Amino acid sequence: MSERPTRLEVEDLQQNLRDVQEILARLRPADGDVTRPTPPAPRLADLRAKLERLHPADIAEVLEALPLEERLVVWDLVKADRDGEILLEVSDAVRESLIASMDSNELVAAAETLEADEIADLAADLPEQVMQDVIRALPQEERERLRAAMSYEEGSVGALMDFDQVTVREDVTLEAVTRYLRALDELPGQTDQLFVVDREQRLRGTLPLARLIVSNLELAVGQVMVPESVELNPEKRAEDAAQAFERYDLVSAPVTDHFGHLIGRLTVNAVVDYIREKSAETQLAEAGLSKEEDVFAPVWNSFRNRWSWLAINLVTAFIASRVIGAFEGSIEKLVALAALMPIVAGIGGNSGNQTTTMIVRALALGQIQEPYWKKLLAKELGVATMNGVLWGSLLGAVAYMLYGNVALGGVMALAMVLTLLLAALMGVAIPYLRARLGRDPAVGSSVLITACTDSGGFFIFLGLATLFLL
Repeated sequence: MSERPTRLEVEDLQQNLRDVQEILARLRPADGDVTRPTPPAPRLADLRAKLERLHPADIAEVLEALPLEERLVVWDLVKADRDGEILLEVSDAVRESLIASMDSNELVAAAETLEADEIADLAADLPEQVMQDVIRALPQEERERLRAAMSYEEGSVGALMDFDQVTVREDVTLEAVTRYLRALDELPGQTDQLFVVDREQRLRGTLPLARLIVSNLELAVGQVMVPESVELNPEKRAEDAAQAFERYDLVSAPVTDHFGHLIGRLTVNAVVDYIREKSAETQLAEAGLSKEEDVFAPVWNSFRNRWSWLAINLVTAFIASRVIGAFEGSIEKLVALAALMPIVAGIGGNSGNQTTTMIVRALALGQIQEPYWKKLLAKELGVATMNGVLWGSLLGAVAYMLYGNVALGGVMALAMVLTLLLAALMGVAIPYLRARLGRDPAVGSSVLITACTDSGGFFIFLGLATLFLL
């Protein structure tokens, strides 16, 4: 791993960004263009010094908040031995732009500063030839670890685990374990426990460091170890592992194969990173974005990321307009319908999005099992009925006060109840059907539910008005 700065200042991220932007502004020529300096000019010393004081994660945040030209200026000033760590910290979209600016030798050098499991995280973004060069440059043990890490599917425990853990035997004394630990240069990060294994590397239990510190050093490991611990399988879903970490307040957990052999460990920092990335993906998916997007990405790249669900939205909007068009005669006879119908569809869309958000979250947490879908649907329909009666009555009264038409107020109230029932039905059905088809239930859910409630809400309100008012 690369050497960290000798002193890390805990500073406000926004202040760091402002400082970098101020320095870049002083470097910008009069025409406003920023070019990548070759060689570094003396006036870049302030910026380089600023970057050397920052943690790689802070530099990553700065890079993500800069336009491409300025981003590459900053990237060129980062010490080469920190490139790998920073590439791990930046978002996938920004990582692509940084890797595109590096030649093969720079990429190989950056990867060589990382552990095998960290290289595996970058593998999908690195050119194939670079990966081959990296693999050839690794020691045999690291090479095998890298191949093992790359063999697991994305989103599995195996893809998140690392191989850097401390193991001990149960027949040795705590004094021997203490001497062994003191002989190490440092403990792996997030080491809260040692893993107790037998001669075949089968997991026997764990030895928490808290127990090691307070126990009699003459005791054997087997006498103070915890024989039962949370074990994870590398093929297990990362979501399930994240729930285990939350449920049991874990800092680390052993990863074992089907025969009980210890093959790695999962740490809380990897779980937190995964949760953060998954949360960001879900937010993007709900809005119909196919992948994470660099804020300063080229126009063409952003267009390709956004056009598909906008096309679907256009089709659904056209359907909604045709529904309205079918009732043009009714709207001409009673103009009040044009003013009131957006209220019905709008509230229906909000209600449907609330239901969908709850369902998608529950699915992600594994809280919904197949036998309970009907009960869940009944519950949501009950909530929709109560909301429909409450707000429908209120809006019906408002409509009566505005237009002096009792029948119009009744239609407004009934339409609100029926639209909210439709929104609840679609809010449950859309994520259910996508999950049953093996699709991500979050993808485009907001777009789909809005389409259903808009068209359905207009049809219900205008249809009722045509039946009872004209």
